[in-house]
Amino acid sequence: MAVYFITFAVALAITLIATPLVKKLAIAWGVVDQPDHRKVHTRIMPRMGGLAIYLAFAVCFFLFVPQTSEALGIFIGGTIIVLTGMLDDKYQLSPKMKMLGQLIAAIVVIGFGLRVEFINLPFDDDQVYFAWLSIPVTIFWLVGVTNAVNLIDGLDGLAAGVSGIAITATMIMAFLMGNSLAIILSIILLGAVIGFLFFNFHPAKIFMGDTGALFLGFNLAALSILGFKQLTLIAFIVPILILGVPLSDTFYAIIRRIVNKKPISQPDKNHLHHCLLSMGYSHRKTVLIIYGISALFALSAVVFSQSTLWGAAMIIGLVLILLELGSEVIGLMGKKNRPLLRIARQIKLKYRLANRR
Repeated sequence: MAVYFITFAVALAITLIATPLVKKLAIAWGVVDQPDHRKVHTRIMPRMGGLAIYLAFAVCFFLFVPQTSEALGIFIGGTIIVLTGMLDDKYQLSPKMKMLGQLIAAIVVIGFGLRVEFINLPFDDDQVYFAWLSIPVTIFWLVGVTNAVNLIDGLDGLAAGVSGIAITATMIMAFLMGNSLAIILSIILLGAVIGFLFFNFHPAKIFMGDTGALFLGFNLAALSILGFKQLTLIAFIVPILILGVPLSDTFYAIIRRIVNKKPISQPDKNHLHHCLLSMGYSHRKTVLIIYGISALFALSAVVFSQSTLWGAAMIIGLVLILLELGSEVIGLMGKKNRPLLRIARQIKLKYRLANRR
């Protein structure tokens, strides 16, 4: 157990030391974020701060992590992601070039043996093997989660904090399952993220940029596969719950753009943090609210994993209802698309009319 505390402390210390140096490097290279109509900040900010997180991860990886095939695949894939993010932070890569880097990283991870292999059915002992489908399923998950975390990187400390909460939940699950590799990788990432938050929480001194957001998303996706690659059908929900905030925000963004007949890749200002800001919450309060939502998702994932089949079904049903209600109250789908609230108003109106009689 002592090695875990040492690993955490080393990752934290390296990030605390490296972040100011990376900030100077970003300014020297001209890797800065210019304010525009979509962004909340109003002054030029250095980005590429995720490089400090990666440096802490790299040093701790070679000091503390067993050099298994899967671990090396995650490290090499993460390195490719960091290089892709750095190039994007500096040169604003096209979406196709960013996607190419993510696909290469995902293929590397799969080549080193990390993939979703099969699902155990909950009502009997049968197993459904993915066979060749394991490759596209794994790529879809890795690329999808990587971009989901990147999409929520819109406020100071938001992506780092949400990722930290998700990493903590993953670490708890790894302890429950006795997965030592997932535990040590989670501890390294958690130490690095907390160290970076000292400089990234509002008011931020540096942004993590795509370098950090893509790297954290990629590692969260890889860790979830590492911990849940041989799944029961019910346990398949656990990593989705852990990553509930970025995945749900991405889901609603896709649906919103389809409903409004806009390209899926077209950015907008209707993400979760934008909606909370428009409701009058301050920058810091908005971030803390989303932290709370993320923590609830993480807690539900841990409880879900320890529940019976019917208990798990009830939890997921409750989560889905609360998710839809919350999205309608906040306005993630716009003011017109609020079916549950519309039904609730109709029921309330009928109740009032009935009482008048």
